Amino acid sequence: MEGRETCWIPGTDHASIATEAKVVEMLKKRGVEKKNVSRKNFLKYTWEYKNKYEEIIINQLKKIGCSCDWSKIKFTMDKNISESVNNVFIKLYKEGYIYRKKKIINWDPKGNTTISDDEIVHKKIKSKIYYIKYKIEKSKEYIIIATTRPETIMADSAICINPNDKRYKHFKNKKAIIPIINKSIPIIEDKCVNIKFGTGCLKITPAHSFNDYEIGKKYNLKCINILDKDGKINKNSPIYRGEDRFIVRKKILEKLKLNNEIEKIEPHESNIGFSERTNEIIEPRISTQWFIKMKEISKPALKNVINNKIKFYPSKFKNLYIKWMDNIKDWCISRQLYWGHRIPAYYSSNGNIIIEKDKKKIEKKKIKQDENILETWFSSWILPIAFFDGINKPKNKKFKYYYPTNDLVTAPEIIFFWVARMIISGYKFTGNPPFKNVYFTGIVKDNNGKKMSKSLGNSPNLIELINKYGSDGIRSGILFSSKEGNDLLFNNKLCIQGRNFSNKIWNTFNLIKIWEKKKK
Repeated sequence: MEGRETCWIPGTDHASIATEAKVVEMLKKRGVEKKNVSRKNFLKYTWEYKNKYEEIIINQLKKIGCSCDWSKIKFTMDKNISESVNNVFIKLYKEGYIYRKKKIINWDPKGNTTISDDEIVHKKIKSKIYYIKYKIEKSKEYIIIATTRPETIMADSAICINPNDKRYKHFKNKKAIIPIINKSIPIIEDKCVNIKFGTGCLKITPAHSFNDYEIGKKYNLKCINILDKDGKINKNSPIYRGEDRFIVRKKILEKLKLNNEIEKIEPHESNIGFSERTNEIIEPRISTQWFIKMKEISKPALKNVINNKIKFYPSKFKNLYIKWMDNIKDWCISRQLYWGHRIPAYYSSNGNIIIEKDKKKIEKKKIKQDENILETWFSSWILPIAFFDGINKPKNKKFKYYYPTNDLVTAPEIIFFWVARMIISGYKFTGNPPFKNVYFTGIVKDNNGKKMSKSLGNSPNLIELINKYGSDGIRSGILFSSKEGNDLLFNNKLCIQGRNFSNKIWNTFNLIKIWEKKKK
């Protein structure tokens, strides 16, 4: 409006997990199961779904009055962005930042894929804590273990006590017997055990707990994964193979009671992680995945926020960002889905990994491509660069003119898995920040305080609201109730307030027009 050149690029991302879950639902309504559809045909259905809903989203943005440059619209699976994604993967792999390894990850048994910490919703659930008797080998004594997950006892590798706990000192270097399966496991000592929590000793299950996994590495304990991708007991367990984990929990409890191996059961409130996309309980699980080493490449992104080269508004989010970056972990970038950028890694007949960009060379070698895709954020973290083709053609005029950009407006809920990663990639691939300022809005929630999302289906129909209250009414109504960086509960009353205010402005304008005419 001041005659300055501005560029607001509209775009949509492919949202791998959420979109695939919706397409699976769509196919079920048509009587089709995903497992009975080839990858190629599944992707045809997904493009059909994407084209339909992308058009709805873009029309909503236009209708609400977003002043974007619609000629520059982008999608994260456009040809040049897909090429950028592949080039970034190959570059990071060759530099030693990307690696493939078997590690413990968050697993969604319904979506059949890994998910990141940021895609987990924690809910307080009423459950129970079970006090189970583990017999000491060659003794009549027992050690009592408190657990909320008795279904994992088949994967136990050790019992851990605190070396300063006098109650259990005489158990040092002895062995305990896992109930039901009668397997002998060592009793180890570590100061990580909280003497005052539970019974003051832990069962260590490295394949099904992040904390236990670290203890397992420290003491070289066996890592026994007893869950398959659907959350059912697998062949590594001597019992209950092929049965669902929660059904097995009931069966184990019945057997423990029968054998008099439960001391007591107490009510307990657990903080359980659910998949944000499928609402399934998350399982820590050992799996071979692709990762990025983040510690080294994140240093410039931390330094330049600390020294205010990139500014946060409100500034309170700066401390949150610094705390997360100080404790940054390797990023699991692979997902077990069809919809997304397929990992540009190939395997020879003897299992060697081949990272190759040239498709002709790949076809000649007759090698098999990795089945996994890259998680959505792996394309989104390079968007400020990729929008202007700065990865593939770093010297092109548009990229040199528009990058770095000025402002990012977003929600604090994605400060880690989008904002931080864009800053990291900006410095890594260009030596410059992706933007100068980050403005954090509040999150619009429903009347029950839940975040609005397509997955939950608790978002109002924007077009219906616009038809009823007008786009000005909705925008100003939301604006009136938005405190800097704070969340707000959406209610139609906000739209009524905004519409009434807009009407006053309109009527005032008309009065001025009439007055101006009379003057003439």
